[in-house]
Amino acid sequence: MSKKEKIRGTAFVAMSGGVDSSVAALLLKRAGWRVVGVYMKSWQPAGMTCMWRTERADALRVAAALDIPLKTWDFSREYRARVAAPMIQAYRTGTTPNPDVECNRHIKFGLFYERAMQEGADAVATGHYACKREMKTQNSKLKIFELRTAKDKEKDQTYFLWNIPASVLPQVLFPIGHLTKPQVRAIARKAGLATAFKKDSQGVCFVGELNVKDFLASRITQKRGSIVHVDGRVLGAHDGAAYYTIGQRHGLDIKEGNGPYFVVKKDMRANTITVGGEKNLYSTRAHITDVHWLGPKPVAGAPMQAKIRYRTAAVGVVLRGNTLTFRRPVRAVAPGQSVVFYRGSRVLGGAILA
Repeated sequence: MSKKEKIRGTAFVAMSGGVDSSVAALLLKRAGWRVVGVYMKSWQPAGMTCMWRTERADALRVAAALDIPLKTWDFSREYRARVAAPMIQAYRTGTTPNPDVECNRHIKFGLFYERAMQEGADAVATGHYACKREMKTQNSKLKIFELRTAKDKEKDQTYFLWNIPASVLPQVLFPIGHLTKPQVRAIARKAGLATAFKKDSQGVCFVGELNVKDFLASRITQKRGSIVHVDGRVLGAHDGAAYYTIGQRHGLDIKEGNGPYFVVKKDMRANTITVGGEKNLYSTRAHITDVHWLGPKPVAGAPMQAKIRYRTAAVGVVLRGNTLTFRRPVRAVAPGQSVVFYRGSRVLGGAILA
């Protein structure tokens, strides 16, 4: 944290039971904040391994070690309505959603933020690898912050934060944004935190690790259709176009041995999947929707960079209206995924690929 953030007050910390949020709470307490931990219970689909009790127990161990209270807020209904249901519907209509983005928007920087403020918080904090910086304005009383990428570029999570409300940034703290992952673990080990050696969680935000196809198969009716090559040849059959995403290679029932083949297009009405080679995956243009800016809207045609998926290199882009032109071809533009706009380390905002 910067010195400007070392102001005594009450910080509610979203504690997931992982090492990142554990260290976030530790650092805030060391900086003089009165820390209140909050474990948010998410929706647990029927038939999936229940992990929330284990995660909450780990959060409780850390809270006890830090001598801070831990609240448990049940947001399972909200998770289901605002994150899970839209995710399933997106797959049903043929797009590939990013539930972690919606989880941040609606839950962590929506419901959690609002309830924390209602209960007397001066700030909320998460274990995200991200930073913020106060922008200089002519009005000294008006504080405006911009979202910035984290020090650890391999762990930077700003890709998932592009559509949080800009209005919450003044009260949001990212205590580990200036650290690398090894540094975070070293701090946890030295402090003797129970989560110091815990593996990072993977998978969908509200259920953790799961087989997405199995999850969707129990909620979306299977409908077999044709797998068609870009040249028109029928190469095989699929068991449901909704289960596949652009760029996917594995899981295709193709017996012809001239691959590899990748999904390059889906037609939900015709219930077909079109496949091609690596060269067929590249695009120089895309259309976007649901644009959200964290600050002033950039001038049309202004230079900026964009990422179309997590942990990929940013590429120069030009945005005019809802048409995005890439300075160089990008691989596997998948409708439904997020495209996030940057100018250097500053996060400008983002949109959904159409």
